[in-house]
Amino acid sequence: MYGENEFSNLSCRLSGVYMSSTLPTLHREFVERVRSEVQRDRRLTALLAGGSYIHGGFDEHSDLDFVVVVEEEYYSEVMASRQEIATRVGGLLAALSGEHVGEPRLLICLYGPSLIHVDLKFVTPSNLDCLVERPAVLFARDRDRLEGYLNAAVIAWPNASPDWFEQRAWIWLHYGATKLARGELFEAIGMLGFFRDQVLGPMLHRRAGHPQRGVRRIEMIGGLCIEPLANTIPTFDAVSVRNAYMAAVDLYVELRADQPPSQTVKYMPQAIRSYLGASA
Repeated sequence: MYGENEFSNLSCRLSGVYMSSTLPTLHREFVERVRSEVQRDRRLTALLAGGSYIHGGFDEHSDLDFVVVVEEEYYSEVMASRQEIATRVGGLLAALSGEHVGEPRLLICLYGPSLIHVDLKFVTPSNLDCLVERPAVLFARDRDRLEGYLNAAVIAWPNASPDWFEQRAWIWLHYGATKLARGELFEAIGMLGFFRDQVLGPMLHRRAGHPQRGVRRIEMIGGLCIEPLANTIPTFDAVSVRNAYMAAVDLYVELRADQPPSQTVKYMPQAIRSYLGASA
């Protein structure tokens, strides 16, 4: 278990490298509240933190991403009562489970009245075998046991392959273009946002040598990437939307050249450009 002084310094461990992280007052107090609640519940064996807590760039707008480790024998019981656990932290305004993001173990919470977004993911020790990042340990009943699980874990960020992008990009672009052709501008604009998050943003992060994270903190990359990406944001006007789709096609083709797929989709990008031209 961390001593009080060690905890208050909020030293984070990532891949064996420690870095100091100064949290805003609200976040620092909330970390302590969650840690205390986990410590009180004997069914819970550890509290870990990920996200901005270990990546850096933490500010007053950041979420808190916690992993709550539950003893195997109590897991079903804890999953059935996890909202009660979240409520005991104090100030819970709303909560929903994470099926919509493919993570049913996740409880997504909003606390207040000073608003703060908190993710609580409940796992068993055996679930720590495959991780996207090395978390910081905020509390552990058996530190050596927990470190054993973390040391043995396979840690890999879920980056998409060039073939993953190629097989999806043209389908999604065509889908959005059909909405534009029908005059469904809101739907077409929404699809462009989806395409930035799923394709263009990750590929721009890839170009910068970063883990693929949608458009999160994409502004921090800067350089020549911002204007081409901004060109994919239209106004509520059919011509503007069409131009944004053309810009999305151009940017995808440029980024694809960084790491070409094993096989490109036939007739693309010419076919989608012709379709968009006919939609004008």
